Amino acid sequence: MSSARRVSATRIIHAPPSTIFDLLADARQHQRLDGSTSITAVVDAPERLFLGATFSMGMRQGVHYRTKNKVVSFEESKCIAWHHFAQFTWRYDLEEVEGGTRVTESFNYDKPWALTIILLGYPERNRLAMEATLARLEAIVTA
Repeated sequence: MSSARRVSATRIIHAPPSTIFDLLADARQHQRLDGSTSITAVVDAPERLFLGATFSMGMRQGVHYRTKNKVVSFEESKCIAWHHFAQFTWRYDLEEVEGGTRVTESFNYDKPWALTIILLGYPERNRLAMEATLARLEAIVTA
């Protein structure tokens, strides 16, 4: 699904929401989940994220850099979201469905300064990476 300044991917995963959420709430596991393969290291993260928590990642997209993220939504087993300095938001919504959990990962870049990432094609790249991330998430929680 795509809309103006937001892209997302959805997958039904045959695991309970709490199992999936526990993995998402552990930023130390995000490199394992990252379908874009741009996370190179977890620099600093608490054992479990919470509303207002911050965590830092080493990243690489052509060049190496570091990003610091802040958790801006956190509802146990339902949703978790964070953003970095540009305030583009990555969010996971979990909904229990028959046989598992509907997981939607979204990237919201609805900011006036998003023109650069639009011109570089990041929204579509992010959508493809989200599909890969959800596949990795499924593989881990159903192993």
